[in-house]
Amino acid sequence: MTRLALLATGGTIATRATAEGRAVGATAQDLLATAATDADVTPVDAAGRLSFAATLDELAALARTVRETCADHDGVVLTHGTDTLEETAVLLALTHDGVTPVTITGAQRPFDDPAPDGPGNLTAALRWAAHGRPGVTVTFAGEVLPAVGARKVHAEALAAFAAPGRGPLASVDADHVREHAIAPATGLATPPDTLPRVDVVAQYVGADDHAISAAADAGARGVVIAAFGAGNATPPVVAKARELLERGVPVAVASRTGAGAVEGLYAGGGAELARAGALFCGDLSPWQARLLLAVALAAHPDDPIGAAHGWMARVRVA
Repeated sequence: MTRLALLATGGTIATRATAEGRAVGATAQDLLATAATDADVTPVDAAGRLSFAATLDELAALARTVRETCADHDGVVLTHGTDTLEETAVLLALTHDGVTPVTITGAQRPFDDPAPDGPGNLTAALRWAAHGRPGVTVTFAGEVLPAVGARKVHAEALAAFAAPGRGPLASVDADHVREHAIAPATGLATPPDTLPRVDVVAQYVGADDHAISAAADAGARGVVIAAFGAGNATPPVVAKARELLERGVPVAVASRTGAGAVEGLYAGGGAELARAGALFCGDLSPWQARLLLAVALAAHPDDPIGAAHGWMARVRVA
């Protein structure tokens, strides 16, 4: 019989109504009792928080827990809050052993909702993990998405996640698992003991260099620019980014748009950032790019940009 581990970390899927608002109130065993599976599942309460409250150290510890759990099981299912699920997903993908199936799921409705979506999502995730496809994925609303490239695209809808430009890897229903594609290679580093601070700087009309300067002054080891369109930033931000790169502080570029890849195309914007040595993070969200840069800084402090360039070549869309 397939041996799976269910690691529960909290999130909406495990919340109940309280006088103060929704709070985590369901255990891994409670969640497992709502799902249908033929596998031998070991429920583990790995954490009990709402994901917006997680710290980088807690995220690094979770990555280590997942890797250790993989050694003793045929697959791992992680229940997680949707607010930061895409960030945990990319960290796990970058630090996975590459063999054991790991999939992350959650819910948009709480555990005590009259019509919760958690049981269906968890059933699908358990079925996908038992299917045996190696690597890290996100299972949500009947679809299996690649961990790298997954994004939360709706605040309330049940189909809350997508992988724009990549599409689902598989669909899962009550009777079948239907594979459509193979995820890109991951498992590029071991789980770090800690993750360095990397800040995201948003771009908007008239943005000056205050935010990017404040990030560096506050001790950020790297910066991600959530750029306009295909990878542009305002002139003051471009100038400050060039200065940081010259000082050895890595700068990465991702798009604020929600889909599509960044490139160094425009004079004074993306082209100048590319010439300065910024890392262009393809179709990754700014939040996933932040975790990629943080792992690169932890694993290769002498050349994080070089390491991240190599990793991007392996996780990009074919």
